[in-house]
Amino acid sequence: MSVAIADQYQLQAINQIAESLSSCERRSLLYLCGSLDSDSSVAYVKEILKSRVLRQERGHLVLTELMCQLRRFDILRKVFQTSREEVERTVTYRQSLPQFRVLMADISEDLATDDLDSVKFLLSGILPREKVERAKNFLDVIIELEKLDKVSPESVDFVEECLMNISRVDLAKKVKKYKNSVASPGQQSPQLQLCSNPCPVTTPYSSQSPRQTRPGQIIHRVASSAQQSPQQQLFSAPCPATTPYNSQSPHQTRPGQMIHRAPENLCVTAYREQSCQSQVDRYKFNSNPRGVCVIIDCVGNDGDMLEQAFKALHFSVVLHKWLSVDATLAALRETFRHRESLKGDAFICCVISRGTDSHLLGTDSYVVGLSLDSIRRLFTAEACPMLAGKPKLFFIQRYSVPESQPWDRMQHQGDDLETDGLSRGEVIPSGADVFWSHCWTDERLLEQENHRSVYLKSLTDALQRSQRRRTNLLDVHTEMNGAIYDHNRRNPEAKYHFELKHTLRKDLYLH
Repeated sequence: MSVAIADQYQLQAINQIAESLSSCERRSLLYLCGSLDSDSSVAYVKEILKSRVLRQERGHLVLTELMCQLRRFDILRKVFQTSREEVERTVTYRQSLPQFRVLMADISEDLATDDLDSVKFLLSGILPREKVERAKNFLDVIIELEKLDKVSPESVDFVEECLMNISRVDLAKKVKKYKNSVASPGQQSPQLQLCSNPCPVTTPYSSQSPRQTRPGQIIHRVASSAQQSPQQQLFSAPCPATTPYNSQSPHQTRPGQMIHRAPENLCVTAYREQSCQSQVDRYKFNSNPRGVCVIIDCVGNDGDMLEQAFKALHFSVVLHKWLSVDATLAALRETFRHRESLKGDAFICCVISRGTDSHLLGTDSYVVGLSLDSIRRLFTAEACPMLAGKPKLFFIQRYSVPESQPWDRMQHQGDDLETDGLSRGEVIPSGADVFWSHCWTDERLLEQENHRSVYLKSLTDALQRSQRRRTNLLDVHTEMNGAIYDHNRRNPEAKYHFELKHTLRKDLYLH
């Protein structure tokens, strides 16, 4: 076949492909071809394919492999008169597409919606919020991380850790296998080095089931350096006489990328498996009081009920009522300035307020607001080191008002950050140990006489039962879920919606 005829044949195939693919498929195809551009138009896809295929010795194989990767087997039959099996046999011996991009596309296909939501939550402090919100699949996230030089074909630790954090051990194993395949002979992956005399534990990449029994659970383990961003860091338990952090400096490979070398004697443990330390799967929870519980009730309904519930759980409770946005922020900041109140084993923050999707309004008008994420950031390990390693629980009841243009009143000042707490050798990931339970319903329910939040009532009831039954917090939330579901089924005109996101590393029993 002459070059001209071959090019004509390939041009016809390119046109048929570009016009047959959906927008999402075109986006995936462009990524597989190495493009990070946001333009996924039919015309742009044609141009990219022409540059990759025309006058290339293996151009035909590139097209068929792309269709097989996109699972468009109908196009394989119609345009190329071939089958999936034939293409897969060819790929076994001669793969045309970059192995890294194929791996990322496969992971994107395997991630469920809940998994993607968990990844987006973990990356909320790394990627701009608008990028996170626009991400429709895992490839959209990877593209943004590649632009920030957080991920590349030579650097996939970030991806591996994210997958471990959301309990997708099966996918993390695939990333590990890829990483080992591209590593230099004899070179050990930086964050996979184990103890020279290991404790009787398995690695995070063992045959343990990749899925957790409780939906939405996210697990963190600490990586070997505190210099990673909070959402990247993982948690591991050190062997006796060793620490996960040493004075070894990270190796700088290129701007924005840190490759951390694990300490020589670092033991890496897997969640719920026997480790060098006892009780690794349960938070310490026996201080008296258990910790401080701050309740801010800006609507005046259920604050007293919460106060009684958490006092019964041996918390020191501080209740504020009818606060503006400024007063709410001041009350929260005042909490972490009183260091004595943070010496307990846990911290709880409850807020009841009117608000929009992303901001709480307190008793103010609609033009100002305190972002929900700002509340969480006030009590991270970075902002409040005395809470590092301790569970930080947030229960938010929001009464939705029409969306306006609130501006965030949260402005950290340098002297607001508490600096005492753990020593430098005991650094805990800033984003770890957070339990975020957020419920919202229509503000018109506040007009009902003797209104009481179904969410908060089910919370206090479930907490009371958990004391008797000694159940953990995630099971408590499951009970709440059932109670709210039953309410919504009986009262479709007064529905409650809620979400749970967490980075707890262990079980937590509030009794």
